Amino acid sequence: MKRKETRPKRLLLVDDDRDLVESMAAWLRSIGYHTELADTVQAAKRVLEQRPIDLALVDIRLDDGDGFDLLGHVRNHFPHIPVVLVSGYASPATAVEALRVGAFDLLTKPIIDQELELTLKRAFAQHQMLEENKKLRAQLDERYSFQSIIANDQRMVRAFEIIDSIADTRATVLITGESGTGKSMLARAIHQRSQRRDQPFIEVACGALSENLLESELFGHEAGAFTGAVGKRLGKFQQADQGTLFLDEIGTASPGMQVKLLRVLQEWQFEPVGGSETVSVDTRLVLATNEDLEAAVSEGRFRQDLFYRINVINLELPPLRERPNDIPAMADFFMKQVARDAKRDLEGLSDSALEALVQYRWPGNVRELQNVIERAVLLAKSSQIGLPDLPSHIANGARKTMAVASGSNGNSSNGSSNSRRLSLKEALEAPEREIIAQVLREFSGNRNETADALGINRTTLYKKMKKLGLEDNPTFE
Repeated sequence: MKRKETRPKRLLLVDDDRDLVESMAAWLRSIGYHTELADTVQAAKRVLEQRPIDLALVDIRLDDGDGFDLLGHVRNHFPHIPVVLVSGYASPATAVEALRVGAFDLLTKPIIDQELELTLKRAFAQHQMLEENKKLRAQLDERYSFQSIIANDQRMVRAFEIIDSIADTRATVLITGESGTGKSMLARAIHQRSQRRDQPFIEVACGALSENLLESELFGHEAGAFTGAVGKRLGKFQQADQGTLFLDEIGTASPGMQVKLLRVLQEWQFEPVGGSETVSVDTRLVLATNEDLEAAVSEGRFRQDLFYRINVINLELPPLRERPNDIPAMADFFMKQVARDAKRDLEGLSDSALEALVQYRWPGNVRELQNVIERAVLLAKSSQIGLPDLPSHIANGARKTMAVASGSNGNSSNGSSNSRRLSLKEALEAPEREIIAQVLREFSGNRNETADALGINRTTLYKKMKKLGLEDNPTFE
């Protein structure tokens, strides 16, 4: 494959000393740069409007202004262009001021060739790093945006509304739900939507560490605090200062750790292990658990006062088996994501594969669905993911349902070619019709309340009622 050609970097040299600037331009061209020359602020502005410039090298003293004027113009109108200021009389105060207002560096005349070349390389390396950070930030925004957390379920929609309301507060958030429901992803979404998004997001799995290791992990330690502590170490609370700390599996915290966490939540202060100096932090705390903490409180396994502290905002994630309408869209999202990364060209999932996914109970929740789809994408032998591409326990379960449905509808079991086996879609319609009819009767035909109880929106309910012949049934009133 032919490698993409990259154009040489174009430099704008701004100096009213014509001999000096032309000499510098000749040397820069000899080492591979393109150059544009200007001797005034106004001339430099015209070049910036007409040419793509990668870096500006600007003398501070010019006939119609100074380098600081041009630096301000570049920062306002071309913020992607780094500016290196040049002076023959710069003081330390000038250098500090130059960096404070946004210059990449300040060089003093006479400029040494090697010093200039090194400065240019550093400037372009930093620019590349900033661009890569922007791309990573965009990827994070995409991955942890609400659009990537597929949800039509009203409980999930309500959780998103709460996050929008509290994202920029310091309120502690407790996320509850079964393992694999997406608690970590929701914690990151909270961080990404807050003003702390440019600061660290630190995650700690509390259940994976012993009490002593967890204390050191969270609060840090001083050298010699315990065997093996050869140096000082910052804890996660300090690392997440100004950012967000996510404590997963908080229900596993020991009684001693619960006391320490309670103090942090009350005062936002602590002492590292083996230390006497009190550390203060400004850290947003998000916690998660798959345990019933209220039951743990009543059984004496979890402190009541700590529970009240962490349960300021509670987001409860429903298991995936209670969100069947979300499964097709989530499966499609994961399929496209994996196919893009694996460079596979796939059209989608077959109807039988989708029905098998909807029927399955998903004990591993969203995490299990994501893994199943990733496996199917990598193993698919055609342009569409079908039933054979799914794990056997999911595919076989769907086949058994079809077989049972076929037998229960009067089809002959002697293998007669005249009997027609029901499709899975047809087989599932009967129980779906009965469930909707039962809920409609419970709510005396009130469709809004029925839709809420079923976890679907009202439009979806209307469509299903019409399809299943329930649209005009007076027995629900």
